[in-house]
Amino acid sequence: MILRDFFIHLSENRTLNSAAQRYGLKLGAQSVVAGTNIEETIHTIKNLNQQGISCTVDNLGEFVFEKSEATAAKEQIIKVIEAIHENQADAHISLKPSQLGLDIDYDFCLQNLLEITAKAKEYNIFINFDMENYERLHPSFDLMEKVQEEFGNVGTVIQAYFHESMENIERFKDYRLRIVKGAYKEPENIAYQSKEDIDKHYIALIEYHLLHGKFTSIATHDHRVINHVKKFVIKNNISKDKFEFQMLYGFRKELQLELAKEGYNFCTYVPFGADWYGYFMRRLAERPQNLTLVTKQVFNKKTNIGIGVATGAFILGRLSKKRLVKQKTL
Repeated sequence: MILRDFFIHLSENRTLNSAAQRYGLKLGAQSVVAGTNIEETIHTIKNLNQQGISCTVDNLGEFVFEKSEATAAKEQIIKVIEAIHENQADAHISLKPSQLGLDIDYDFCLQNLLEITAKAKEYNIFINFDMENYERLHPSFDLMEKVQEEFGNVGTVIQAYFHESMENIERFKDYRLRIVKGAYKEPENIAYQSKEDIDKHYIALIEYHLLHGKFTSIATHDHRVINHVKKFVIKNNISKDKFEFQMLYGFRKELQLELAKEGYNFCTYVPFGADWYGYFMRRLAERPQNLTLVTKQVFNKKTNIGIGVATGAFILGRLSKKRLVKQKTL
């Protein structure tokens, strides 16, 4: 829990986030972020498609408090949708309402979402509403329902660590849902704190939606969960067309390919963009094993991953501080 809290704290640090954008993908994130532009990302997607893997694309972005930033994000996502269509890529969009103005103005955010979803509907591309912290949970659900009424090609994420998640999965059972464990720090009155409780709730949510829901995206790197699902769908005669496994780009590549070859629907979550820092830190926070999964790709075999990433964060902070000091002395 201490390590998890540490990385969550880093993910919420605006100074480090800004420094990360300036210094680029130099602290290990290049192995889990598909690229910094659309061209690189489409190339990654097409390579994955050739191996029988579909993709969901996330235009990374944190700390959006200006309308101009949200508008720029909207325009970028529309460009991604157009690129997916033009390249006939097997991919859909994952987006965060906060990046599109939720923290600025609800109606402004809704208009941005409607514009994006209208373009996606034109090309028959699905839009997934990513969920963030609890403060944004219900406003994001409300936005999704309004967009659903207009276009109908949307779904969302259910986070297993929230106490209310079973109620939410029942409420949205007719939607395509991605089920995750959760990657933000939340108080115990609204969220489970122990790994055991979260894992138990996670399995219960997966089983419910497999039995009663429209389509289930099971987002996990845990082979124990995957094996449980394999047995559960056979026991309950659930078609493979009713669900998919999802993993993050850069994690457990061999297992991703193995599941696709076994005939399961498989989707890789493909993040791209310069604003990668918050995303990367949350991936390290949400599951300690993720530190191990990227060790060989990010650091030298003799390097301790925890020390390496923490050092990277520290370096960013020092670089940022030096830059501020230099500006003050000019």
